[in-house]
Amino acid sequence: MSSLKRRGWTIRPSQAIQASEKSWEFRGAALAIQSCNDHEVIIAGPAETGKTFAVLYKLNRLANEVKGLQAAIVRKIRADMDGTVLQTWAKIATNYETFGGSKPEWFYYPATGARVWVGGLDHPGKTLSSERDLIIVNQAEELTLDDWETLTTRATLRAGHTEHPQVIGDCNPGAESHWIKHRIGLTLLESHHQDNPMLYTADGQLTPQGVTDIGILDRLTGLRFKRLRLGQWVSAEGVIYEFSESTHMIDPFPIPSSWRRFRAVDFGFTHPFVCGWFAEDEDGRLYLYRQIYMTGRTVRAHSVQIKEMSAGERIEATVCDHDAEDMATLRENGIPTTPATKAVTTGIEKVQERLKVQADGRPRLFVMRGSLVEVDNDLETNRKPISTEKEFPCYIWKDHKSKDEPVKEDDHGMDMTRYAVMYRDGSHTWVRKPLGER
Repeated sequence: MSSLKRRGWTIRPSQAIQASEKSWEFRGAALAIQSCNDHEVIIAGPAETGKTFAVLYKLNRLANEVKGLQAAIVRKIRADMDGTVLQTWAKIATNYETFGGSKPEWFYYPATGARVWVGGLDHPGKTLSSERDLIIVNQAEELTLDDWETLTTRATLRAGHTEHPQVIGDCNPGAESHWIKHRIGLTLLESHHQDNPMLYTADGQLTPQGVTDIGILDRLTGLRFKRLRLGQWVSAEGVIYEFSESTHMIDPFPIPSSWRRFRAVDFGFTHPFVCGWFAEDEDGRLYLYRQIYMTGRTVRAHSVQIKEMSAGERIEATVCDHDAEDMATLRENGIPTTPATKAVTTGIEKVQERLKVQADGRPRLFVMRGSLVEVDNDLETNRKPISTEKEFPCYIWKDHKSKDEPVKEDDHGMDMTRYAVMYRDGSHTWVRKPLGER
């Protein structure tokens, strides 16, 4: 294979690339991205192929080489970056200073004068306030086409420090219809597990870490197995809800104090405990604006957090699964409970109705971006859903033809959502209560 060249330096397949005192080996797409000059580039592939590592490596290398480089690391939601992409950045980056403390705003390279800004598209601030030479997009599949095109207008020659301004993303596969698969002018590089030297040796043998990580991915099922293990761009067969991030996910906004609010809870310990906060606007639309999705904590511990996060809000009800002991624990800790209506078929139908786009062009059920209170690291490590919205694409019928029973797996956010919608649209009568915890 011919070597890849850029600005006088050369790298060859599987060679170790030196960066300061660190040395890394790149293969496949991770190697190709190092010298790719195309304006729009995304590395796509299953989980644990080294996609994010590769694009961040390139960013750090250029920041150490190019005088005055103006770059940015972005994700759809800024709050999602600290425990993910910025942890990887800390392992790679060299010769820089951090500004912004534990929630970095930008990194500075004294030797070159380069700056790397950090931000989310929910709060872009200074990150995208002017032109950039290079924009790195983590989890690009979370972006809408409009988001991506906005970024392409910020990476321009007007930034003035490189001949090849770029927007470079990494992503896991999504639905076959996702805009990434059909974007004209986008260079899509396919990444594979064998590209990651932490998982496979050069002669194709699993490393000890590879045995562990591939083992985790092999235990996935359904849609997650196809996307995160096999790297396929597919939708689930027999999916129950027509849920689209572009349609049903909404950016956060201040919720008026006059809006009705209630909570819904699906109990769990080994499986996730899910608590969702819902608000209803004047037109009857529901917004999931806050959620706990966590394993390994007692109901008593959750009740403390629920009360703290609900301080000052008018909560009309807390609708719960029917576990008597867990409901009693909530009540003992100052959270009165209402038993959920658990009619599965009727509940699914009511959620489906709310997800339909109505005559005004909007559905009647939204999930706020960034509504997750904190990430469950165990769930994330095991590639399980970490929030309610992550369950929607994988929630399927057990029998695709009869459609009479859903698969009971990774559905705790779906159960919580069904309880909430059944409370609002079922037989319960709404009664406005005084301000305060109810």
